[in-house]
Amino acid sequence: MDSCWDVFRMAVEKYPNNQMLGRREIVDGKPGKYVWQTYQEVYDIVIKLGNALRNCGVEEQAKCGIYGANSPEWIISMEACNAHGLYCVPLYDTLGAGAVEFIITHSEVSIVFVEEKKISELFKTCPNATEYMKTVVSFGGVTREQKEAAETFGLVIYAWDDFLKLGEEKQFDLPIKKKSDICTIMYTSGTTGDPKGVMISNESIVTLIAGVIRLLKSANEALTVKDVYLSYLPLAHIFDRVIEECFIQHGAAIGFWRGDVKLLIEDLGELKPTIFCAVPRVLDRVYSGLQQKLAAGGFFKKFMFDSAFSFKYGHMKKGQSHVEASPLCDKLVFSKVKQGLGGNVRIILSGAAPLASHVESFLRVVACCHVLQGYGLTESCAGTFVSLPDRLDMLGTVGPPVPNVDIRLESVPEMEYDALASTPRGEICIRGKTLFSGYYKREDLTKEVLIDGWLHTGDVGEWQPNGSMKIIDRKKNIFKLSQGEYVAVENLENIYGEVQAVDSVWVYGNSFESFLIAVANPNQHILEKWAAENGVSGDYNALCQNAKAKEFILGELVKMGKEKKMKGFEIIKAVHLDPVPFDMERDLLTPTYKKKRPQLLKHYQSVIDEMYKTTNESLASRK
Repeated sequence: MDSCWDVFRMAVEKYPNNQMLGRREIVDGKPGKYVWQTYQEVYDIVIKLGNALRNCGVEEQAKCGIYGANSPEWIISMEACNAHGLYCVPLYDTLGAGAVEFIITHSEVSIVFVEEKKISELFKTCPNATEYMKTVVSFGGVTREQKEAAETFGLVIYAWDDFLKLGEEKQFDLPIKKKSDICTIMYTSGTTGDPKGVMISNESIVTLIAGVIRLLKSANEALTVKDVYLSYLPLAHIFDRVIEECFIQHGAAIGFWRGDVKLLIEDLGELKPTIFCAVPRVLDRVYSGLQQKLAAGGFFKKFMFDSAFSFKYGHMKKGQSHVEASPLCDKLVFSKVKQGLGGNVRIILSGAAPLASHVESFLRVVACCHVLQGYGLTESCAGTFVSLPDRLDMLGTVGPPVPNVDIRLESVPEMEYDALASTPRGEICIRGKTLFSGYYKREDLTKEVLIDGWLHTGDVGEWQPNGSMKIIDRKKNIFKLSQGEYVAVENLENIYGEVQAVDSVWVYGNSFESFLIAVANPNQHILEKWAAENGVSGDYNALCQNAKAKEFILGELVKMGKEKKMKGFEIIKAVHLDPVPFDMERDLLTPTYKKKRPQLLKHYQSVIDEMYKTTNESLASRK
């Protein structure tokens, strides 16, 4: 296999009649069963679509944008790009029109495939984007108004079926694809500045697939044609893209969700996937939902659950696999959790951000499947580390490196991280064929992170005695307090994030102040329970304004800080409670849920000023 096209082409040859892409049929406004297209059926459409592209004058190495939520058409468009050596450029579904416009103009996208409901968003990039963008193809139909709007911008717009007709009578030869050819340019939303176009070659993706196959086989969890995957994490991100490539390579089935997070559990129940990939935010929701059900179920149910949990967890700690630890508890107590995920899930894989240890350990016991945590960057083609099945000693780590990369740590003296100490700590550097080919049109930025073949990730890791890696810090997010003490803020947020009474926390400090403050999203269930027990009235929003509630949350954060033996200057002195979770709508998070610190500061500036003012006054009055 030299290219992503080979991955698909060979799967079609081996498994022409296997189910490949499925979506739920809507009957009388209600969702029905999954309806499937086979590998051969998808291949036939891909060939037709490729011929239509070439018929429109789209030549090898042209840039082809794909804009919209995951769908069979998304994958079909991607495979047509793979077939004809076009650069597939995903346009982020989660970023505003500004970023979409930037990506189209920066990468010189000439044709865009777009989900029906995103057409109006795409038109917002005009007229600036039309310098390059000439053709638009809807995944569905096109209205008369949309046709007229396209004409005013000098664009040609096609409905999906009409565009396919352009490729019916034509037959274009497929160009020869090389390993070194760029397959996709994925734009990563930096926490500051413009998005960067990460160029990923065929070789990177093919090498990664080989590594995943090797890893799963060695853990006796090899993928097979019987595996089923729920596609809901954005295909515009490398994590989902490479997982789906792995499924295609094995002739397995990919079913798409309906695009609504509230309906995700129902889609899971209908599709019954065997592998469930998630970002921590999704797993946090699963955890919170289960906790609420337990709390509402009464004393006896909770006692039964807790007893079963302790029993099974105790056996897993002694080295037993999750299957051996307590089949009886699985059958009588935990089977409902497994059914909630469809009943067939054998692996849950978490990536894109750190998964809290209490959530990971909980799911390892109750989900009756392997729960693995991975780590990687777009620049390293996703999976670079992944924890191993049934290794409880790897809890809270991202596991060992995958088989096809070299890893080393580099000391960070200014943060007192020594790669050669008895406990090696330092910046994680990666080398291997999975690495990206550079940032598109940004050689300066490429040279900053790619030095002598090593990718400098900016993440600080700590090697564990068992060979796994623990992410402990971020090199860039370090600042100095007024007394000259350095604060590594991500490390603190990971620790404070373990407090069950908060769902998310942002810690802030600067060199003009001597102490840290925080903005937290409280856990609604825990805060309301505390209020009821302590005679504090008001709804969730009112509680977040309540001084006693702030004291309670601050107390929980301080307690955790002291438990973890934090230094005095690392303990938070004041907290603001925001009932609305940090989100992308207010530009506070990237699409991979990393905090945008400059934007958070701007958004909460008045709150921060007030917290510092009142806390400084109260400290002064005590003196």
